[in-house]
Amino acid sequence: MRTWQVERRKRTRHLIELGGLVVKAGIVELTGDDRAVIYGALLWIAAKLQSDEGKHARDLWAAKGRLAFDEEWREQRMGRRT
Repeated sequence: MRTWQVERRKRTRHLIELGGLVVKAGIVELTGDDRAVIYGALLWIAAKLQSDEGKHARDLWAAKGRLAFDEEWREQRMGRRT
């Protein structure tokens, strides 16, 4: 496979994973799949990260995300045991 094909597949997988996070967070359902709302929210996040409060917001969001991933992992692990 050519280098450009490998890179294209990597990029595609990355974009699919990011889209999966939007779905996993419930954003699609909460917005009624309104792309303008979703894009606007993402722009708000980007602006927040670029502001004076950016580091604080990033730290809070990272902690919340880690907790959610950990909880999901625990739930999946407990589900396998039963």
